[in-house]
Amino acid sequence: MKTLGSFLIVELMRQGMSPQKACEEAIMRIVKRYKYKEFQIGYLALNKKGEFGAYAIQKGFNYTITKNGKTQVIESASYM
Repeated sequence: MKTLGSFLIVELMRQGMSPQKACEEAIMRIVKRYKYKEFQIGYLALNKKGEFGAYAIQKGFNYTITKNGKTQVIESASYM
């Protein structure tokens, strides 16, 4: 509740930003305001078109997607 990141991501996508860029913007706002090296936050977003994005403060934020019957584990991009 401190950063309302998921709300921000949805609002940025509503304004036309891609899921990836929206996740990156939410993380950058946290990095600018808090002592980000002390914790991990990762966001994963999906829009109506099926486009997705993910971004985290630290390395190690993973997610899984299944497309055309193939499942893949992906490590998201990160700030650090």
